[in-house]
Amino acid sequence: MRTQHALSALLACIAFAVATGASGAKNYDPGASDEEIKIGQTMPYSGPASAYGTIGRAEAAYFDMINAQGGVNGRKIRLISLDDGYSPPRTVEQVRKLVEEEQVLFIFQSLGTPTNTSIHKYLNAKKVPQLFVATGATKWGDPEHYPWTMGWQPNYQTEAHIYAKYLLTTKPDAKIGVLYQNDDYGKDYLKGLKDRLGDRVSMIVREASYEVTDPTVESQVVSLQASGADTFFIFATPKFAAQAIRKAYDIGWHPLTFLNNVSISVASVLQPAGLEKSVGLITAMYGKDPTDPQWAKDKGFQDWLSFMKKWYPQGDPHDINNAYGYGVAQTLVQVLKQCGDDLTRENVMRQAANLKDLELPMALPGIKINTSPTDYFPIKQYHLARFDGKRWVLFGDVLSR
Repeated sequence: MRTQHALSALLACIAFAVATGASGAKNYDPGASDEEIKIGQTMPYSGPASAYGTIGRAEAAYFDMINAQGGVNGRKIRLISLDDGYSPPRTVEQVRKLVEEEQVLFIFQSLGTPTNTSIHKYLNAKKVPQLFVATGATKWGDPEHYPWTMGWQPNYQTEAHIYAKYLLTTKPDAKIGVLYQNDDYGKDYLKGLKDRLGDRVSMIVREASYEVTDPTVESQVVSLQASGADTFFIFATPKFAAQAIRKAYDIGWHPLTFLNNVSISVASVLQPAGLEKSVGLITAMYGKDPTDPQWAKDKGFQDWLSFMKKWYPQGDPHDINNAYGYGVAQTLVQVLKQCGDDLTRENVMRQAANLKDLELPMALPGIKINTSPTDYFPIKQYHLARFDGKRWVLFGDVLSR
């Protein structure tokens, strides 16, 4: 009898150990281990959108800092960031290499609407997270059809809605000219503008598109001026946005001008265009402008400057693209912390879809990150701002669609 009791006790102990061990088990998919979390990315380090390349460098620098502090849950983050030149065929090639050869856990922050479109179906078919894509196209928030793809910044249609709402209130008789990139990126902005204008869509008197392979957009700007437009929407990437601002000024056209958020960098857009030629531009912002002196004593801003000085000294601390990369990297670190020891692709997406009131140090006050299994857009708010020749000056309240 004593032997039976001893055996029963032993079996109970074994069962308990197995149960508790299973609950604390480490679960890994390709790219994850006890020591490392390997992630992949493509960035336009060359080509027509190369001004955005600094985003990838800022993110890599942030992960270097986290690794020096011990990593996330004891694991180092290894970012493999490859150049795709903002060319979709090259993006496909590089992402296949990252997934099939490098065996990364997921793809993080690859930049560009046309480039991400080229890998959208592939990554979802492979069930590899396409996480926090560096584009605000509306398609990145479709968990029903593409559960492995998630955006980060507010979507382009929402941004355009906000501009249109402001214009209808302040200048209802405007004659609008639109410059847009002829792909999903530019067309998403244009759709948002038209949808919000609704039965007032005839306010748009001319649209002019450009290709990313075009050398300039000067002829398009001239045609928009000739249309009689007194309001100018620039839905363009940095190189072409700078050209458009400069050309409009140089030909004596001074319309009310809206500049899309992804091209608001003072360092890489407005300075090349000419600060004096950029006065009066209106945009929508969700992050602190590093050139704005109002943040000088702000702790989040001071931490940002310290990070740039120590970990990315070759980067420009005045370039808002670097602040953007810093914020997305912080968001990813939060997701990885929540993953704990369950570093499967499925759990990465589960945790990314479970962010609650996350406040980032370089986000504007009142801007919080929230996601859910049915909400794949972490940031959904904006604040309008006007450029005064030196910095973006906020006005009005925090806005959403």
